[in-house]
Amino acid sequence: MTKSQSIVHHNSSVPLPFVISLPHCSSRVPGEIRSTFALSDKQIEESTDVGTKEIFGSIPAKAVVSARWSRLLVDLNRGPDQLNSKGVIALKDYHGRVIYREDCIPDKQETERRLKKYYRPFHDHLRAALDDKDIKGLFDCHSLNGIGPLEAPDAGKKRRDIILSNNGDETGDQNPALGKTTCPAETLYMIREAFRGAGFSVSINNPYAGGFITTHYGGIFSGTGRIAVQMEINQDLYLEPGTMRLETNKLKSVRDNVFRSFKEIARELLSREFRC
Repeated sequence: MTKSQSIVHHNSSVPLPFVISLPHCSSRVPGEIRSTFALSDKQIEESTDVGTKEIFGSIPAKAVVSARWSRLLVDLNRGPDQLNSKGVIALKDYHGRVIYREDCIPDKQETERRLKKYYRPFHDHLRAALDDKDIKGLFDCHSLNGIGPLEAPDAGKKRRDIILSNNGDETGDQNPALGKTTCPAETLYMIREAFRGAGFSVSINNPYAGGFITTHYGGIFSGTGRIAVQMEINQDLYLEPGTMRLETNKLKSVRDNVFRSFKEIARELLSREFRC
């Protein structure tokens, strides 16, 4: 297996008509780059969407495209030309900590090398998965801390179990400052109700309205009837308190309820298509 930035899993059984993207599921950093970091292993792990691989990666979707390397190496949920401190090659993490030793900040040549080796292969795989004519939507899946960290838009605030994002406002409608939504508000409400029915509390576009993957591929989907939704799940649902360790029984319960929700979403989308 090559050291690209993605692993693609295709379901051979009867799959749900979705592509699942997991751009932040890994904490791994190649050795030659790890030596340039100012962060400890624990601090690197804190930038990982812990639990997403175990929860969303197990959904029997048409395809699951997951990252092999940490977002601190290259952030797959940023545009390739987003070169600020929170861009595709981040200089600070969401706790405001400097990622690199002072003499090791990636230059233009290193940035392009990482884009070529780690960034573009992931997006090539994602585009290929989305070419399947039977795909009804993309779910870009993440996890987040129960309380907003220092550099987050909701710093210090308690978060809901599930955050659904379509690049809109808190009602799911278009926010003129952001552009087009990636999923109709009515469909987003249906998705919200599926998760509520499984016992989750849900917010829409708060604290996040959606990142590059959702907006980019949602733009490509525009007018096709397909949807793109960013989904965040609260890590407090399945981590041992005060740790980054998965609590087995909680994780299983959360995974079962998420799977139940996705089956309901697929059933509803397919029934709508049939009625049309």
